[in-house]
Amino acid sequence: MDAFLWYLSWAVAIGIFGWVFRFVGQKVQWPSDKLNVYFRDMPLMVGIGFVFGLVILYVVFHYYFIDKSTFFRWAVQGFVIFAITSWLFLALGKHVGTQATRKVFRQMPLTAAFGILIIIIYAIMSIFAGVIAPYGQEEIFEKINVLPGGDPALGGDPRFPLGTDQLGRDLLSRLIYGGQNTVGIAFVTTILAFLIGTTFGFLAATLSGWFDQAVSRVVDALMAIPQLIFALLLLTIATAWAGSNKELITVYMIVIIAVLDSTRVFRLARAVGFNIVVMDYIEAAKLRGENLSYLIFREILPNAYAPLLAEFGLRFCFVFLTIAALSFLGIGIQPPLADWGTMVRDLAQFINFAQFSPHTAALPLMAAGAIALLTVAVNFVVDWMLHKSSGLKD
Repeated sequence: MDAFLWYLSWAVAIGIFGWVFRFVGQKVQWPSDKLNVYFRDMPLMVGIGFVFGLVILYVVFHYYFIDKSTFFRWAVQGFVIFAITSWLFLALGKHVGTQATRKVFRQMPLTAAFGILIIIIYAIMSIFAGVIAPYGQEEIFEKINVLPGGDPALGGDPRFPLGTDQLGRDLLSRLIYGGQNTVGIAFVTTILAFLIGTTFGFLAATLSGWFDQAVSRVVDALMAIPQLIFALLLLTIATAWAGSNKELITVYMIVIIAVLDSTRVFRLARAVGFNIVVMDYIEAAKLRGENLSYLIFREILPNAYAPLLAEFGLRFCFVFLTIAALSFLGIGIQPPLADWGTMVRDLAQFINFAQFSPHTAALPLMAAGAIALLTVAVNFVVDWMLHKSSGLKD
């Protein structure tokens, strides 16, 4: 209750100062006519936004220079480094490569370049996790709960830059292997979901009739149940079947999530397919006697490529978050394999017992930050792809 009143008082204070900022700006005679017009027409929410921005700057300054929160300093430094690197990556792409790639980079916004760069880094870290990680994901050391930062004066250890978990496993290594497990399994699951969804979606659009009705009703039934709850129920049953076979539990999880997520892909593929099968070139192909596989792979699929590619990015985010959520609940990727959802659950106790210490609070936030960063990066790329496929001009 005290925390709620504290946040409420801050919100009221920001609102009052926002109104004062707007009121003073309207009364002051600025040397520029543009400023006078700007403050005269300024909405109240814009004034509140200016004050809120100043509060954010103060919080950044406080936690970076005064409190010196380890995770916060790393987050700010990482943001600055990634922003500069993304700009250099975009500038390099405009001048290096083939004519087609240079054209793509010239049309690419900075946010998309940031997203692509993050995805490339995650892919490299996941593929070469065994080479990059300093220790194994299951390797246990005697030192437990070593604080991040590697500074012995603060209770850290240079051998463990991100510290260790409650069992004494290196968090940097588990974070890298967690990317390999979580992202890799999510990618495989998304591909399987698209194979199922696009196949049945295009078949429903091409064959129509009873096949379309039968598949659509099954999809409607699956979509009527909340996906996470349904996946939780099915995985609980599958875990009972698999027993102690952890590899089999992972396979069950991939299949269950892929089947449930393919219903969304089916809806998109069916809708796009119905818009394509009525075109004249499809009728011409049918008159030529082309078979079903030719119609789907040579006529429909190339013309549905753009929306399906954008949907792939969105589906990957949803699958990725679903796997992390299931692992957080304890029925996803099974230990001792590292994954980010399990890391958030296991390390969340440090927030409760350390009362959000600027150093120990970094432990559960590292895996959560890795999940959030990849989600934002993929969405940046998907937004750009949707913009390009829509035919809109800047």
